[in-house]
Amino acid sequence: MLARTFAAPLFGIIATFSLAGCATPPAAPVETASTAQPPQSVRGAVSAADPRAQEAGEQILRQGGTATDAAIAVMLALTVVEPQSSGIGGGGFMVRGAADGSVTSYDGRETAPAGATPDWFLDASGNVPSFRDSVRSGLSVGVPGNLALAAKAHAEHGKLPWADLFAPAIALARDGFRVNPRLNTSLSESSDTGARSAEARALFYDGSGKPLPVGTTLRNPALASTLEKIAKAGPEAFYRGEVAQQIASTVADDTPRPDPMNLRDIEGYVAKERAPVCGKYRAFRICAMGPPTSGGIAVLQMLGQLERFDLASLGPRNPETWHLFVESQRLAYADRELYLADSDFVPVPSQGLIAPDYLARRSALIQSGSSMSDVKPGSPAGADTALADGDEPAEHGTSHIAVVDDAGTMISYTSTIESAFGSGLMVDGFYLNNELTDFSRSPTVDGKLVANRVEGGKRPRSSMSPVVVYDPQGNPFMAVGAAGGSTIPVQTARTMIGVIDFGLAPEDAMGLPFVMAFGDSVMLEQGTWLVDSQDAFRALGHASLSVRPAPVKAGIVVRRDGKWVAARDPRLSGQLDLP
Repeated sequence: MLARTFAAPLFGIIATFSLAGCATPPAAPVETASTAQPPQSVRGAVSAADPRAQEAGEQILRQGGTATDAAIAVMLALTVVEPQSSGIGGGGFMVRGAADGSVTSYDGRETAPAGATPDWFLDASGNVPSFRDSVRSGLSVGVPGNLALAAKAHAEHGKLPWADLFAPAIALARDGFRVNPRLNTSLSESSDTGARSAEARALFYDGSGKPLPVGTTLRNPALASTLEKIAKAGPEAFYRGEVAQQIASTVADDTPRPDPMNLRDIEGYVAKERAPVCGKYRAFRICAMGPPTSGGIAVLQMLGQLERFDLASLGPRNPETWHLFVESQRLAYADRELYLADSDFVPVPSQGLIAPDYLARRSALIQSGSSMSDVKPGSPAGADTALADGDEPAEHGTSHIAVVDDAGTMISYTSTIESAFGSGLMVDGFYLNNELTDFSRSPTVDGKLVANRVEGGKRPRSSMSPVVVYDPQGNPFMAVGAAGGSTIPVQTARTMIGVIDFGLAPEDAMGLPFVMAFGDSVMLEQGTWLVDSQDAFRALGHASLSVRPAPVKAGIVVRRDGKWVAARDPRLSGQLDLP
């Protein structure tokens, strides 16, 4: 069984949309072909998976914007230059950590339409169809939440006018950007989804159906027009009126069910402010996103279970270090699969799952010299054991944004459309997500209801793990997160261990070899020293090993030697180069 996602309970506060005003758009950013790690910004630091989106955020910081402003500008720019991964057709989670230690988190996760039922994905015979068939259907599309999240966060913590945040993205869409190797490869490898709609084929592919070559200048006037409307009129221009109607009709026409997404579903969407989940690791205070994502709980569980081990002494090139990490992953993911879902619909024992006494009991199951033969969920306080676990795939079309401003405010924001190019459905220049396939498509297991089953208005479980960290003195220290589906919590925890335990520079921490448990099998990253340590892992009890490329993509800003440093995953090197 593949490892899946986790979640934690939060008590939502319904969001309202707000416009802070409009202004003349500032000058467009200059597109850069550089793939060097993001430079120190004069007013803070920005990490993004694409240097052009990074520049959009840095531009907003230079204009005096807050970290919230900059993160929103990055998300909008990624809609243009990284259409395979995230954008306004999807959703996300944002964690904001202020210099005074206050932490707020925002839930912009997509919702199922009101007509969705637990048997939403089942065919006429009551069977679960292939994952590909579920993705390539309006059944997979949730009501997008990124713009509602952006509007709520901006109303509460923005400084620049709303329209200013859109200017870099509008310029990139209208004036054009060059196709990099990463986008070209995605268009080629995921053409069944990327080229699914006629609008997308005309935009990203040539007359013979081949992806536009690397270096081609790509213009997206439909997206530029959509962004201009939203910049001028606010989020209402997306959730009401022509754009909303286009989304509803596009999804409904592709949905083989009697109650598909409709205009009321889109008009009724709300982003929610949630209480963050927080804990300690080596005297560092860590705050993360809670349910409906499982990632924050999982990160806190993995680190909490590892704290009794002296990882610094073991060191980063020791198989035992990563054996302990794998064992902690297995415990965290077992809990996630059973207990975590949308806490507005099912009881999630969030605080019980991260309570120190519970983590100590779980940690005691980890042995330095051997692997656990059987891993089961624990029994945290507040648990509902009447539920069953269920499987769901994970976000592969995802991007992480990390920002800090000159006030010391940290933003950790993960945005996604789920699979590469989402559902493949395109509206007005942007792809619509396939986020509903993050639900468990089978509503029951062994006669028990699955916590993460489909229900109208419900938000599917996620792996996204935006995190902010304060140092032992209480000062802002790090904002970190990742993309890569069910690998996200593991990537995030591994990067934090690299920085905190091993004292590594941010690029080196993200560049640590990737190792992860998928059920009873352990994946070792191809091309790393882990591959030559397979005998050592087998001696520790990991009989089933696989060697594969790591599907990972992390981002970070961290305070190092008194300065804020931003970095993106070194695995992106070469994928972003332009001729």
